[in-house]
Amino acid sequence: MRTYLRERGWFGVKKGCDAGDCGACTVHVDGEPVHSCVYPALRADGRKVTTVEGLADPVSGQLHAVQRRFLEAQGFQCGFCTAGFLMTTAALDADLSADLPRAFKGNLCRCTGYRAIEDAVRGVRRTEDAAEGGGVGRNVPAPGALDVVTGRARYTFDIDLGTAALSGLLHMKLLRSPHAHARITAIDTRAALRVPGVHAVLTHHDAPGRHFSTAQHEHPEDDPSDTRLLDDTVRHVGQRVAAVVADSEAAAEEGCRRVVVTYEVLPAVLDPEEAMRPGAPVVHDKGEWAGIARPGANVAGEVHGETGDVARGFAEADVVYEETFRTQRAQHASLETHGALAYFEPGERAAGPEGRLVVRTSTQVPFLVRRSLCALLGLPPESVRVVAGRVGGAFGGKQEMLVEDVVALAALRTGRPVKLEFTREEEFTGATTRHPFTVRVKVGARRDGTLTALQLYVVSDTGAYGNHARSVLMHGCGDALALYRCPNKKADGFAAYTHTVPAGAFRGYGLGQVVFALESALDELARRLGLDPLAVRERNVVRPGDELETVVGAESDLRIGSYGLGACLEVLRAASASGGGPAGESAGEPAAPDGWLVGEGSALTMIAAGGPGGHFADARITLTADGAYELAVGTTESGSGATTAHRQLAAAELGIGAERITVRQADTDAVGHDTGGFGSAGTVVAGRAVVRAARSLAALIRERATRDGPLSGRDETPSNGRDEAALTSHGPLTAHGHATGTPRTVAFNAHWFRVAADPGTGEIRILRSVHAADAGTVINPMQCRGQIEGGVAQALGSTLSEDVRLDGRGRVRTAAFREYRLPAFADVPRTEVRCTPTADTIGPAGAKSMSESPFNPVAPALANALRDATGVRFTRLPLTRDRVWRTLAGEAARRPPDGPGNSHG
Repeated sequence: MRTYLRERGWFGVKKGCDAGDCGACTVHVDGEPVHSCVYPALRADGRKVTTVEGLADPVSGQLHAVQRRFLEAQGFQCGFCTAGFLMTTAALDADLSADLPRAFKGNLCRCTGYRAIEDAVRGVRRTEDAAEGGGVGRNVPAPGALDVVTGRARYTFDIDLGTAALSGLLHMKLLRSPHAHARITAIDTRAALRVPGVHAVLTHHDAPGRHFSTAQHEHPEDDPSDTRLLDDTVRHVGQRVAAVVADSEAAAEEGCRRVVVTYEVLPAVLDPEEAMRPGAPVVHDKGEWAGIARPGANVAGEVHGETGDVARGFAEADVVYEETFRTQRAQHASLETHGALAYFEPGERAAGPEGRLVVRTSTQVPFLVRRSLCALLGLPPESVRVVAGRVGGAFGGKQEMLVEDVVALAALRTGRPVKLEFTREEEFTGATTRHPFTVRVKVGARRDGTLTALQLYVVSDTGAYGNHARSVLMHGCGDALALYRCPNKKADGFAAYTHTVPAGAFRGYGLGQVVFALESALDELARRLGLDPLAVRERNVVRPGDELETVVGAESDLRIGSYGLGACLEVLRAASASGGGPAGESAGEPAAPDGWLVGEGSALTMIAAGGPGGHFADARITLTADGAYELAVGTTESGSGATTAHRQLAAAELGIGAERITVRQADTDAVGHDTGGFGSAGTVVAGRAVVRAARSLAALIRERATRDGPLSGRDETPSNGRDEAALTSHGPLTAHGHATGTPRTVAFNAHWFRVAADPGTGEIRILRSVHAADAGTVINPMQCRGQIEGGVAQALGSTLSEDVRLDGRGRVRTAAFREYRLPAFADVPRTEVRCTPTADTIGPAGAKSMSESPFNPVAPALANALRDATGVRFTRLPLTRDRVWRTLAGEAARRPPDGPGNSHG
């Protein structure tokens, strides 16, 4: 029924999972909520079907009470799941309203951490009305909030297919490889082309010869050019082999079934450490031109660096701890899957006789995608426009070009608009994951806890392609080591190719994997010294004014723009000393069941805002002839709240209410350039460009007002007493701003848990969760809290349950939500969030980034709490119930009566 409804324009019904797992497609049938993706349309014949668009009163247009509550609480971020939650909430009876874990067992949210949703259900208002001149520091609602709760928000495929530009729309399906490594010796498309409705079958014979990287960075050379649009060699199960374009998805799917491919199956290597051994099957044999560090050794990228002399540092240590830690693959699990739509619009800037090529796509990086498409397909930039609608979650997974290239090629070949939308299974098998890391960490310290040496040996599994391979490695090692003052540091890191699903950018960008190892090791070191682990950290963390030495990069533009780490540590100390949360945050910490083991633990992290080498943004703001303010930025809105922050920053500079500013964004026609909404740069880089544009406009307003007559109020505030319409009587006023992303500031985050573990089952319960963040001047407290809660929830998934598992042939075995185990409402505890008051000297209005950083300290803090409770150091993620139970049972069998334990899991 979902497809039936969407084909008729009811776009509030979302496609998220294809299997009734996520609830984004929830509608009412005769008042009862159902998952429309698994509900046959035939069963709805003669019944009343209500979508989110029908919740409001049809006569007055007044919002349903549930819609109003979600607006007031801002119970969403990207908003892709929101219609489903609204429809489920609207049907709750008293019993289910009192038992939200049960009520929402069929609805998933990847962004919010569920607290904002609970606030909405309970009628807790978080938003406040925007005040004149009060742009920063207020809980201003998101500009798209009303559209989200009414189903009017437009994501990638929420468009009218009846327009002239989309006339004759074709649908694409991809034939994917069943082998981890094989050479295509023959491919026969004749039977596929005979399927009624099939217009084209694209293979490697049709693909450009140019190699590129799916990763999108400001500097393309950051990533190896190891990918072809369609290749005659496949390197992982699920790699695309052919693209079938047809009048319908059904015809395209049948065409895929009829393509006959002859493979020469080749040896495959699935383990990164085996891949780097002599004699291993080579994943890529391309030359140095591809930017691969060592092709013959399967090393996509590597980083090395040392300060001081680590050998001497370990010799000077009273205690040395060394251990190997492992983290798993994780999926971004954005509820909106990857997808793109390519079509033509008339005009002088044409890609061909059909007109200018337009690619509408779910991306974090529209400007970089345009650049990559032009380079790959040989098109001038002016003939290609890339635009994103609202993006239904990203988390780094949409900093790639995974669909736009093949869709654009098909549109150019057929002269018709073409659509490709990934299924949920394709997200797991044909998109990217987080890099699995193996980290050997060695730490040494004197008896008082002063560090003498830190050393990392890291191997990451980049999978079949090297997108983000070296940069993830560098970021993970660099920022992790830079947090601590230590005279002797060393890091050696290798990103290895394997014949597995490619890894890519993921929230935290390598830092979460390395921090799990380093913070666990520091905790263990402190225990062996007989010291408080938090005190050891306090003794060794960087201080204001310190040089930030990343060891593997040493970028000179990295600064401590403000220092709230000390205050973050105080929050953790207070949490540890308290048995329950403060009034308004916690109703009292629950008691652990009898026989369960209780412990507490903490971890710290530091992250740089923006990538090294520059992250650029343009902004334009116009006071129009009718007195309206229009802001244009390139940054996409994927739930990070960048759009809200940009409006508030502009409003503060102009002295007006944020609601008076409309925003045009995520369109390569909007501004000159924007590197993209990734790398924690949406607020701190694009926000700086917005501030500069708004400041320039304010100056223009004063200048014109002075020329045409004084303002009736104090002229230092451009909004006082002015008549915007009068000021623009001679034409609109426009100002521009530009930001380069340098220098870069750093954000600090710290997390503390108290947990209980059942040694008889391996179950872990979080009794209390506290997160402290140095976010600088918080532009929107409600929104910042939501980013932190969402980051913690996603990190808990990676810590406790999420694991992209492969079989012995490299095939993904967890290709559906019900197999992958995303955290649901019942799985996420309420985290107490504390933002320390600082004002950053680099970020706009004193703000710092807070989209990635909350993710990073969660796993080590929980592992440290589990160590405190059980006496066992767990060195592998995720901490699933069966893994914890097996490890504790094995330790109990080995441990002498009443003896301490210190084994590994």
